[in-house]
Amino acid sequence: MDNTIRIAVQKKGRLSDDSLKLIKECGIKFSNGAGKLKSSSSNFPLEFLFLRDDDIPGYVQDGIADIGIVGANEAEEKDKAVDWVKKLGFSKCRLSLAIDKNEPYNGIQDFEGKALATSYPKILSDFLQANSVNAEIHEISGSVEIAPSIGLAYGICDIVSSGSTLMSNGLKEVEVIYQSEAILIANKFLGEEKQALLKRLLFRIDSVQTAKNNKYILLNSPNESIDKIIDILPGMRSPTVLPLAQPGWSSIHSVIQEDDFWGVIENLRSAGAEGILVVPIEKMIV
Repeated sequence: MDNTIRIAVQKKGRLSDDSLKLIKECGIKFSNGAGKLKSSSSNFPLEFLFLRDDDIPGYVQDGIADIGIVGANEAEEKDKAVDWVKKLGFSKCRLSLAIDKNEPYNGIQDFEGKALATSYPKILSDFLQANSVNAEIHEISGSVEIAPSIGLAYGICDIVSSGSTLMSNGLKEVEVIYQSEAILIANKFLGEEKQALLKRLLFRIDSVQTAKNNKYILLNSPNESIDKIIDILPGMRSPTVLPLAQPGWSSIHSVIQEDDFWGVIENLRSAGAEGILVVPIEKMIV
């Protein structure tokens, strides 16, 4: 149906939780009870398919789903003909090479002629080829970390988040070959109506993400310090300045980026700002 857009989401796990959290923050209501494989929103023309993450790129390519949220690593590995629409900034991880913690490591050429176990043969093959390394790739699914200890492979290539799983299996990370995060993908042949629905959804996602990356700040300043503080704290256009009841003082309101937060606060205090209040932003339209 052209008046509804169908989205594929991982049916369980951290990526699923983060994906559904984002959609709910976009004001979209839906039910996703345990074991449910389909659902529909009650206030937005969006239908959900809950799938295995490695199936999502294929479903989107084939038009079973119009769009999908999937790890970039899965989209890259499956190499389906889909559009990469937007990076979503969550479920970040890396695909890395690891070897026995007691083995010395001198560089990527150490893998020349060796066997590597992985669930990501395409990404690994592309990396090895780009670095002119010839290695034997064993494709396995699950429990990749055990491969060196049972003699199947010299090293492994697997997803790493904290590195604790590698350590618990006597391995050490030696090369990062791919950085991943959740992405929104789309079928290449969406009709005009579904393109319009996707644009509406992206508008909501952008508003939520922009809000998360910024803070609303209010502070009091002596009037003689206003120009100095404005130089430190520009707003989206310029800060709002309002007179206080106390003569000679004003209230200044603005927005700052999360990454600049502590540096800006320290500079504001040095410039004479007092009563600094920082508030999270729920939605932000720019």
